[in-house]
Amino acid sequence: MPRIGIDLGGTKIEGLALDDTGRELARRRIPAPRDDYRATIEAVAGLVAWLDSAIMPVSAPATGGAQASTHPMVASVGIGIPGAISPLTGLVKNANSTWLIGHPLDRDLAARIGRPVRLENDANCLALSEAADGAGAGCRTVFAAILGTGCGGGLVVDGRIITGRHAAAGEWGHSPLPWPQAPMTPDGEDERPGPDCYCGRRGCLETWLSGPGLAQDHARATGLTLPAVEIAALAAAGDAAAQATLDRHVDRLARGLAGVVNLLDPDVIVLGGGLSNMTHLYQRLPGRLAAWCFSPDVTTPVRPARHGDSSGVRGAAWLWPVPR
Repeated sequence: MPRIGIDLGGTKIEGLALDDTGRELARRRIPAPRDDYRATIEAVAGLVAWLDSAIMPVSAPATGGAQASTHPMVASVGIGIPGAISPLTGLVKNANSTWLIGHPLDRDLAARIGRPVRLENDANCLALSEAADGAGAGCRTVFAAILGTGCGGGLVVDGRIITGRHAAAGEWGHSPLPWPQAPMTPDGEDERPGPDCYCGRRGCLETWLSGPGLAQDHARATGLTLPAVEIAALAAAGDAAAQATLDRHVDRLARGLAGVVNLLDPDVIVLGGGLSNMTHLYQRLPGRLAAWCFSPDVTTPVRPARHGDSSGVRGAAWLWPVPR
């Protein structure tokens, strides 16, 4: 029984087919339609169909002298989304891909694809993948944080995703930035009340720690609108303003993760998403994290996702249990 995982992001959709041992059979990445729910359904269905066709057929053994028959594999389908299915309504909620909100995405995809699907928050998929055979392997409690277009979190304990009563466990990105500073910069910038968030509130961690949040902070401080990757490159080249932006980002990330440590005390924190590729985080974050935590002897490791950008899609594929 092969398994298909889909990572439904805001800018790209990645699909992966694995066998039961975790060996990769096929992979493809396509652009994600934006602001169009029906086009999203069709894009995911087309990607699943492509992966189906890419998996080699299985030859069934002949019996009674009959010729061997060949039939296509029917793969399970797991999908990670930047949101969750509400246990109360059965509709998508809390998605930064806002065009998904209010729709029965799991049912619509199952009807379009022609087989059951399992949907889970993309950060939960990241946590599941990394707890199984990634940066959190061998750890009982794994917290995974996505630092990308948005800022999500997932929690796995004893190999099981913890979703919570409202399918909102781990959503640290929509907690407010703790211990807000005033002012943070020489020109008097204040972290209160914080930037507007798509959720309707202000000052959520996502508005500070995501890729767009980092870029907007740099623009407020310098007047220059640059993507996060260029800000990191400027800092590495010695640009003082870019370095100051990264300093603020690391300190805010430490404050945000200190709340996670104080509440859950995970064995490891795994970072995923585009910003997780910034190597300075792993050099500077642990020390700053310890400074903000309640316990005086915090040694929580912070690690990049071992499977990188593919960890979420791998976790989606593992949403279905291995047949025994």
